[in-house]
Amino acid sequence: MSRALRVGGLAPLTTLDYPGMLACVLFCQGCAWRCRYCHNPDLIPPRGSDEVDWRRVLLFLQRRQDLLDAVVFSGGEPTLQEGLPAAMDEVRHMGFRIGLHSAGIKPAAFGHALVHADWVGFDVKALAEDCQLITQVKGSGAANWRSLDLLLHSGVDYECRTTVHWHLIDPQRLLLLAQRLQERGVKRFAVQLVRTARMLDEQLPSVSAQALLPELWEKMRALFPAFVLRG
Repeated sequence: MSRALRVGGLAPLTTLDYPGMLACVLFCQGCAWRCRYCHNPDLIPPRGSDEVDWRRVLLFLQRRQDLLDAVVFSGGEPTLQEGLPAAMDEVRHMGFRIGLHSAGIKPAAFGHALVHADWVGFDVKALAEDCQLITQVKGSGAANWRSLDLLLHSGVDYECRTTVHWHLIDPQRLLLLAQRLQERGVKRFAVQLVRTARMLDEQLPSVSAQALLPELWEKMRALFPAFVLRG
């Protein structure tokens, strides 16, 4: 039995959060960063007002064993919870593949959870020197990119993705970010244009300009064997 995982919500079915798999997403409670474009700020506090009891999660998954391929542990930042690796193993023993969404906030904790995952959706926030503008936390860039290196050396399947709000990163910096990822050996990269309906920083403009940049996207497609633009 895992240490009770704090789950702030659950998406019962998705085809988007683990490529090629029918999956359920568990939104783990708690995050140490304060990303200004965060569209689910209710998951930031370590305790949530509407948490789903872990036993209820397991009962739900038992009823879906013949219907779903995978379970994705998302957040918040799931790797901040000490009970995550045991919870991942508990779900794996039920016959599900394990996905992990993470920004690698604490590299040691990320590395510990990484070995329990089949696939990782890794959030590269920005160039290391630019991350604090987004996360509002000093040292976040070094942690983010250290965890990226752990992922790339792990052999675990992955997708790197960057969420873009054009008031926090400009096209030139985004292209430089993509070039640095390519130099590190990243093969799969996705750009996700920010959801502007709800954001942690209410002062950010709700309309994201410069969405149509065909030349930029063509340059990015040339950098990676697999590139996806979402938004």
